[in-house]
Amino acid sequence: MKAKSDPELIQEVRAVYAELSSRPVVRNCTGIAGCCRFRLTGRTPNLTHGEALVVVAAWRAAGRNSLVIPDDGSCPFLGGSGRCQIYDGRPFGCRTHFCAAAGGPYARGEVRDLIHRLEEIDQAAGGVGASNLPAAVRRVMDAPRPGKRRGRK
Repeated sequence: MKAKSDPELIQEVRAVYAELSSRPVVRNCTGIAGCCRFRLTGRTPNLTHGEALVVVAAWRAAGRNSLVIPDDGSCPFLGGSGRCQIYDGRPFGCRTHFCAAAGGPYARGEVRDLIHRLEEIDQAAGGVGASNLPAAVRRVMDAPRPGKRRGRK
């Protein structure tokens, strides 16, 4: 079986996100970004390889090619304005998170099927399972990009 390309994997993950947004669970993200301060909340989202591909694609689409992990333990995608710089590309955990201001967490039963789909996409991509946001994103950003040569000047 031929391995799927990154664009195919990204499309599959985005289809999971679209399915999530079509569900009748009331969410009201206020954008206060308290949940994006991982050290303060004690919670960091875990991402599959496919989710990390979506995050990195959104980051690069915004014209950024490097990632700095903030010393304060905040999400590296939280901008100086206090807003998510990749909101449309944010991971599943950020969409279904624990933020009380947004309505609290989704019940696992409401999204279990979507979690399983993300895990299946991860397995098909040769992923290593979900890992914390900085590690998952760093793994994708550090991987050689198709069509890009490394080590040549």
